[in-house]
Amino acid sequence: MSYKLGVLLPFSFVLVCSLAIPGFGQTRPAADLVVTHAKVWTVDPARPQAEAVAVIGERIVAVGSNAEIEQWRGPQTRVIDAGGRLLLPGFNDAHVHFISGGMELDAVQLKDATSPEEFARRIGEKAKTMPKGEWILEGNWDETKWNPPTYPERSLIDPLTPDNPVFVSRYDGHMGLANSVALRLAGITATTPDPPGGTIVRDAQGNPTGALKDAAQELMGKVIPPLTHDQRIRIIKRSMAHAASLGVTSVQHMVADYEDIAAYAELLQKGELITRIYAAPLIMHVDDEAKIGIRHAFGGPYLRIGALKAFADGSLGSGTAYFYEPFLNQGNNHGLLSDEMQPLSMMRDRILKADAAGLQLCIHAIGDHAISLILDMYAETEQEHGPADRRFRIEHAQHMAAKDFQRFADLHVIASVQPYHAIDDGRFAESKIGHDRASRTYAFRTFLDHGVKLAFGTDWEVAPLDPMQTVYAAVTRATLDGKNPGGWFPEQKLTVPEAIEAYTMGSAYAEFQEKEKGSITPGKLADMVLLSDDLFTIRPEKIKDAHVLKTILGGRVIYERPN
Repeated sequence: MSYKLGVLLPFSFVLVCSLAIPGFGQTRPAADLVVTHAKVWTVDPARPQAEAVAVIGERIVAVGSNAEIEQWRGPQTRVIDAGGRLLLPGFNDAHVHFISGGMELDAVQLKDATSPEEFARRIGEKAKTMPKGEWILEGNWDETKWNPPTYPERSLIDPLTPDNPVFVSRYDGHMGLANSVALRLAGITATTPDPPGGTIVRDAQGNPTGALKDAAQELMGKVIPPLTHDQRIRIIKRSMAHAASLGVTSVQHMVADYEDIAAYAELLQKGELITRIYAAPLIMHVDDEAKIGIRHAFGGPYLRIGALKAFADGSLGSGTAYFYEPFLNQGNNHGLLSDEMQPLSMMRDRILKADAAGLQLCIHAIGDHAISLILDMYAETEQEHGPADRRFRIEHAQHMAAKDFQRFADLHVIASVQPYHAIDDGRFAESKIGHDRASRTYAFRTFLDHGVKLAFGTDWEVAPLDPMQTVYAAVTRATLDGKNPGGWFPEQKLTVPEAIEAYTMGSAYAEFQEKEKGSITPGKLADMVLLSDDLFTIRPEKIKDAHVLKTILGGRVIYERPN
């Protein structure tokens, strides 16, 4: 049974199951795949644990004991003996940047550079390997690892990159550094005004330092050559192979370009798409999708559209998240509202138009004031259009005002969060916003206590795509600098079952797919991952060291760990 059949599979599955039901007078068909002798954690409250699973075609037909599943074995059945290992539903990353993540895998690596000098040296070494005129991009630098932590300037890299334009991103994606070659190409000078929602960082004389924040990065985006179609296809394949090696079977691609979606569709048609994709273009394209009648979660098992991504503000590390109170020791800096929020009526109108068209909204909001503004707009939308199963999302939902947890629940807004950010930002958050605001940063436990649904993701390439790092972060909250081994604001820790559920059923719910995937349940797509370690019994600090042995997508093994 080919997975390219897409929407025909549920019907074929019903036919197969009818043959297996007593009273139909038919012999039970043999399974295509059986996984046996496993510790199956199903994330299905009807049967939380089992020993074995049977699959026909792309779907699970039975979950039970070894003896029960043995009855599904036939002469052509592929049998995987799990040897007592943990079998989970495939991980569903609710927030990724799948193309830039793939690009980052082969780009200059700057995140672990521990000084400005090392940062510059790596860029210079990369320039030596590249043709004259070719751009040096990505990088994911992190100045908080430097002593002192200061933003880099173009003077650091200009002597090392005379022949190559450079625009390397800060790891949060809300700031980048250009060299002088790139600034000239973009026409950025001392007289260039700051765009709405962005900042051109300047020195004491008013000259650009090369650092561009948020919407100012778009000035550089206008001159960076776009990817060719072939480059995009190669990058997607690289990303999919990486995802498979980590047990990630579904991703929700935020800020997907139309060219990205076209490439996904081409790979689907060729039978080469091995990651399930839910693609969310920017909200500025709301008219396109509304015109042709696209609604949320439109498509088939491998490729869906119908969500829109928007930005309310920037980030904590770049000093552009939008707060009620200013950042500490930064004068009157409250952060930045994005250009999409200027004026607020523009965002409000787009939200109303998207909702009227049945499209899902996934809005980035990090600072407490930005989150409150988006909740206001969601409330206005519900009041104007009436009740519906909208599944409004706030991406990151990082720094909450205490008053807004209940509003989140009352409006049924999904908190699409990335636990790795908590152990990363926890190194410096209190120095930027103080203890009180930091106590409501990635407040996973408080969200659950208020009945808010969590969907876990990574924000890859901002953070590692590896689910083991994400689960570890949610369960331990041990910051990356080693200074909080017992957990940064430990009252916000989750249990392993809660973290797994948020990463599987929670993320499936966030894309309207909880009836199709997210648990190991008869009738659902057979997306599963076999792990090296039992996350429920090993010490929490060891979770990050666990790895994937096999990844199964739609009943096919798409990754096997060597040896």
